[in-house]
Amino acid sequence: MTLSPVTTEIIRSALIQAAEDMNTTLIRSAYTPTIYEGKDCAVALLDREHRVLGQSSGLPIFLGNLEECSRRTEEEFGPRVWQPGDVWVLNDSYIGGTHLNDCTVYAPIFVSGALVGFAASRAHWIDMGSKDPGGSMDSTTIYQEGLRMGPTRIVAGGEECADVLRLIATNVRFPDVTLGDMRAQVACARMGVRRLGELFARFGPDTVEAARREIFAQTERLERQRVAEIPDGVYTATGHLDNDGITLDVPLEVTVRITVDGAHMTIDLTQCADQTTGPVNCGRSQAVSAARVGYKLLISPSVSLNGGSFAPLDVVVREGSMLGAREPAACQYYYSSLGMLIDLIVKALAPAMPDRAAAASYGDSMIVQFAGDNPRTGKPFVTLEATVGGWGAWRGGDGESALINNVNGSLCDLPIEVFESLYPARVTEYRIRQGSGGDGRWRGGDGVVREYVMEADQDLSLWWERSATPAWGLDGGRPGTPPRVVLNPGTEDAREMLKANSLRVRKGDVLRCESGGGGGFGDPAARDSGTAG
Repeated sequence: MTLSPVTTEIIRSALIQAAEDMNTTLIRSAYTPTIYEGKDCAVALLDREHRVLGQSSGLPIFLGNLEECSRRTEEEFGPRVWQPGDVWVLNDSYIGGTHLNDCTVYAPIFVSGALVGFAASRAHWIDMGSKDPGGSMDSTTIYQEGLRMGPTRIVAGGEECADVLRLIATNVRFPDVTLGDMRAQVACARMGVRRLGELFARFGPDTVEAARREIFAQTERLERQRVAEIPDGVYTATGHLDNDGITLDVPLEVTVRITVDGAHMTIDLTQCADQTTGPVNCGRSQAVSAARVGYKLLISPSVSLNGGSFAPLDVVVREGSMLGAREPAACQYYYSSLGMLIDLIVKALAPAMPDRAAAASYGDSMIVQFAGDNPRTGKPFVTLEATVGGWGAWRGGDGESALINNVNGSLCDLPIEVFESLYPARVTEYRIRQGSGGDGRWRGGDGVVREYVMEADQDLSLWWERSATPAWGLDGGRPGTPPRVVLNPGTEDAREMLKANSLRVRKGDVLRCESGGGGGFGDPAARDSGTAG
C-alpha cells in the first residue's frame, strides 16, 4: 500500500499529539507537586511490537526506554496476557532501569479485537516505603529502597484490582496521594487507548500500518545519513563521579568508547566502574536510554522520536557494572552517572563534530529533600526538588544559565510560592550565581544560589554531584565552578556537604545551595575580539 506524503505526515503528527494529550492528562490529574508542578514524568504510545509511535515532551532519560516494561511483561507471561481494559504497573530497577520511585503504568490497546499497541507513562511516586521518607541517600541494597514491583496488573477488564491497590497503599507512607498519582497514570493510559483508537477509526488499520512503516523507514534513513557524515574512527572520553555516597573517598569512573563505522555507531560502556555499594547503580535499560539521549542531542535533535530512531546505534553494557547492575545493588540515585555519560558522549565526538558539540553542563539533578511533620497541618510531608544550573558554551554562543540538567529535560523546579505554601520552610534567596560558568571565547552558563530557612524541625537529605569532575570546557575553554552546599553559612556551626541522609535540622537553620556552572568554549583570550555578547 502506497500512501501520499500528506497522509503520512498527518498520522505522524497525530501520534505525537496523542502522546502530548496523554501527558497533559497525567499532569492535570496528578496529586503531588512533583508531577503537576515538577512534571517528573514521560509518556509514549507504542506499537504492538513495543516500538515507539509517539513520545511526549518529558524526561529525556526515559528516551526509548518505556517499551522495556511492556516487552518484559510479554516475555514473562506470553502474548495472550494482554486483555482489553487491563492496566499494569512496573518499577523494578533491574527491568525499567531507574529507581523504585519511577513507576511505569501501561495498558494494551485493542482495535476490533486485535492488539495494535500500548499506552505507557512513567512518573515519580513521592514515596515507595523506603527506609527513609521519599528515598534514601545512603541505601546499600535495593531492599532498603521500598516496594519493588515486577509486572503487576492493577486494573483487570476495566476494574481496579483492590487487593493489589491495598498492597501498595499499606507499603507507602502517603497512600492517598500515591494511589491518586497512580490513577492519574491510569487515566493517561486510557487517553492513549482512546487517541490511538480514534486514529484507527479515522484512517483504517491498513493505512495506519502503512504510515507506521513509512515513518520508521524515513527516520532510519535520516539517522543513518547523519551517522555516515561523522568520520569513521574510535572516540573516547572519561570522567569520574565524586563517590557513591557511602565510600566517600573513591571516585567512580565513567568511560565511553564510541566506534563509528560508516552508517553505524556503537557506544561501548564496558569500561565503567563495577556496581558499587552506594545507590548510584542502574539497570542496563536505563544506561541504554542515557546513551540514546547523548546520541540524539548531538546527532539528530530535530528528528522526531519513533521506532526507527536508534536503528544505527548499538549500546554495549557490562553486566555487573555500575551501569548494568544486578540484584541487590542499590539504585536510588541511578542518574548521577547517566548525566555524566551524556556529556561524555558529546565530549568524545567533539573532535569529529566541533561545530555541534558543547562543553559540559553542571550535570546532575542536585537534589534537595526535606521530610518531617508539618506544624501547619499536623501531617507528615516529604519534598523533592531538583536544582537548575549552568549549561556548556558552544562554538557560536555562551551557555545558558539556570536550566535543568540534560537528564531531566522538561522537569521544572518548584515555584517558590508553591513550595512555601506546602512545606515548613522559606526560600529567602534565589538568584543567578554570577561568574560560575567557565571562561572561554564563549562562556559557560551560570548556576544558581537558592537559600532556605527552616520554619520547623525536620530532616534534610542532599544528593549533589560533579565536584570531582566539574563541567569541563572544550577547545581551550575553562571548566565551570563546582557546586557548593553549606548549612548555616557564616556561623561557627557552618558545615559544607554535598550529600546527607535524613540529617536533623532545626527551626531557624539556613541551607545555602550553589549549583555549578557550565564549561566554556574556546580560548578566553579571544573573547574580546569575538562575537560573543
